Amino acid sequence: MTARRQVHLMGTIIEVQINHEREEQLATAVVEKLKLYEHRFSANDDSAELMQVNLQAGKAPVKVAPELFDLIRLGKEYSLLPLGNLNIAIGPLVKLWKIGFAGAQRPTDAQIKERLALTDPHQIVLDAASQTVYLTKPGMEIDLGALAKGYIADLLVTFLRRQGVTSALLNLGGNVVVIGGKPTNADGNWHVGLQDPAQPLGNYLRVLNVRDGSVVTSGIYQRNLKVEGHFYHHIFDKHTGYPTPAKITSLTIRSTRSVAGEIWTTMLFGQPLEEIQRVVAKLPGVAAIVIDQEDHLTEISGPGWQEI
Repeated sequence: MTARRQVHLMGTIIEVQINHEREEQLATAVVEKLKLYEHRFSANDDSAELMQVNLQAGKAPVKVAPELFDLIRLGKEYSLLPLGNLNIAIGPLVKLWKIGFAGAQRPTDAQIKERLALTDPHQIVLDAASQTVYLTKPGMEIDLGALAKGYIADLLVTFLRRQGVTSALLNLGGNVVVIGGKPTNADGNWHVGLQDPAQPLGNYLRVLNVRDGSVVTSGIYQRNLKVEGHFYHHIFDKHTGYPTPAKITSLTIRSTRSVAGEIWTTMLFGQPLEEIQRVVAKLPGVAAIVIDQEDHLTEISGPGWQEI
């Protein structure tokens, strides 16, 4: 038996499919966990746990749940790397531009410079013993949007596996993770469409066969802003405060852990194809699919990657 759920959470449509003898009970449990995690990791809800950290910036450390502490720790680790565009302290810039949200605008250079000064991940102070997070400057804000869906997907996969689930799909809008295969498909695999960035949603350049893995895609074809003939998207260069130059339109990472896909799509988006190829070629068990502005598709794989 298969249970299906479709809910609007985290700013997207989330789809859940579970094949199990207790499928309805487990699907309900997954939806409840999604609601819990959305509230815990949200940077847009003042009652959310993450927002308590942001609201106390420059004032006091805040004790947080272990999952939130772990994700902030992971995000800070990659945010401190000089290369790549991952920076969980990017919140002030996200809320300045508002790309993908009501009131999106092209800020002034002075406004961008002012907010950029509040995005130093070194100023995120973590205390593992007390499980507290402290932002040292007033006005700082952590935004986990680049990582949260993948991290949440991995938590849910762990939960479902512990319940004995051997076949399931979680689609968190641009982030798909599956357990096992899909028995009702002739080839026994789950099929995940790779959106054609040049076409309306639902038009695919490729359909991927996936089993026990994750597919994460970042692209500039949905959340963007056009002002006076200029095109701006939602993926920022952490050094300049402006959207990264759009050298590619879509980057997909295939991996076992979904959060790894989130990390590397964010780190590598905006990099030249040659740099993406160089980095992915060194990542064990990871593969990438790059689509450029001419709709050309390039596939790259790291050590140990195996197609189904």
